Amino acid sequence: MWNDFLHSNDTKWRLARTIVQGIIGVFISNLDLIIGEFNIDPAFKPAITALVMSILSPIMSELGKTKEITEEK
Repeated sequence: MWNDFLHSNDTKWRLARTIVQGIIGVFISNLDLIIGEFNIDPAFKPAITALVMSILSPIMSELGKTKEITEEK
């Protein structure tokens, strides 16, 4: 299951990866509420979520490509 989640390019696995990326982004942007040690301006939270997703998206894309390359060999 984890191998499919990380490497499969089926629609359901790509959707699952996108949802997980969004959850991680929201989690990171709300760390100020979870930890309570610092404050993040609410206007920046959507930008933080988008930044996290923009970093995670190419990483997940490369993971999918590695399976395609190994399947071709």
